[in-house]
Amino acid sequence: MSPAELVPLLVAAVADLVLIAVVVAAVVVVGAVIGLVVVRRRKALPSAPEQTKAVEPAVGEDAAIPRDTPTRTVEDTELPVEEPEPVLEKPASAKGRLVRLRARLARSQSSLGKGLLALLSRDAVDEDTWEEIEDTLLTADVGVAPTQELVERLRTRVRVEGVSNPQQAHDVLREELVALVDPDLNRTLKVDRVEGKPAIVLVVGVNGTGKTTTVGKLARVLVADDKQVLLGAADTFRAAAADQLQTWGERVGVSTVRGPEGGDPASVAFDAVRTGIETEADVVLVDTAGRLHTKTGLMDELGKVKRVIEKSAAVDEVLLVIDATTGQNGLTQARVFAEVIDVTGIVLTKLDGTAKGGIVIAVQRELGVPVKLVGLGEGADDLAPFVAEDFVDALLD
Repeated sequence: MSPAELVPLLVAAVADLVLIAVVVAAVVVVGAVIGLVVVRRRKALPSAPEQTKAVEPAVGEDAAIPRDTPTRTVEDTELPVEEPEPVLEKPASAKGRLVRLRARLARSQSSLGKGLLALLSRDAVDEDTWEEIEDTLLTADVGVAPTQELVERLRTRVRVEGVSNPQQAHDVLREELVALVDPDLNRTLKVDRVEGKPAIVLVVGVNGTGKTTTVGKLARVLVADDKQVLLGAADTFRAAAADQLQTWGERVGVSTVRGPEGGDPASVAFDAVRTGIETEADVVLVDTAGRLHTKTGLMDELGKVKRVIEKSAAVDEVLLVIDATTGQNGLTQARVFAEVIDVTGIVLTKLDGTAKGGIVIAVQRELGVPVKLVGLGEGADDLAPFVAEDFVDALLD
């Protein structure tokens, strides 16, 4: 190869070497710059804390815990809060109720019994005395016919037997008052299962007589007698009536069947009875809306409630709740209710708030229906079976 041909080849080789050198130099410079940036950033970062000693997993269930999982103390763990079991109240027995209520009745009714006793114990029982006796009985709401009957019987006994001392007057008056109250009336509540179905008790009355409260107290009476009770809140018109009844039931472990506010009372009553049958309850107590005896439509609806219930089971008791303080107005209410529905028993509430104990005699004579329960106070257990002899003894003691 001639020198002239060799020169271009050498120039090309040198150019290639120069290019390679430039590329290598560029790579080195870029690498140096990147390294400097990384170093500076590492210096800017805070120093890492010392590595805590890893917790060794325990044997068993804890063996699955990763080594870097922090441990938790009892204080850190949110334990579920256990709701305390509701403490059910133990209702008073029937015997205890009667003792307490008799004492209260004696205090509240003393003006009637003791007034009569004072008049009969006079040295001379003349016509003026008999007029005073008659006025006392009428004032106490005994009623005209029962008053005339009692006065005539007392006149006869005083004329024939004579009344020479207070004790004799006491005995004569007691016997005649007991006869007037009529101890032979059947005051037993029908609260036993019949043919595999619960007893159905329908509670009725006007507003303000304490009807819903009476249903709650009656539930306590039955629970104390070891009855399985179910409540039906068919008073759907009065605000919070169902809540009130349910609260009464919860205090003694009794369930309540209820419906929507303003709903059909007959539907609620029907559901309560069906539930009572399914759960094998002993008694179903159905509370109804407090009806004004002057409202024909509402009274007719009460008859509908009873008819609907009877599609599933017979109504064993219809208890009419009367406020004893209303006197003769209570008798008017009783008459109207008796025309709409077959009342089987009377519940007299607030008997401790009046000296007119004669309402017991008057209402029984008016309806031919016995007083079966009396309420003598606002306490949960201030409701008890009515006993004629105890009532009269309380009047005279």
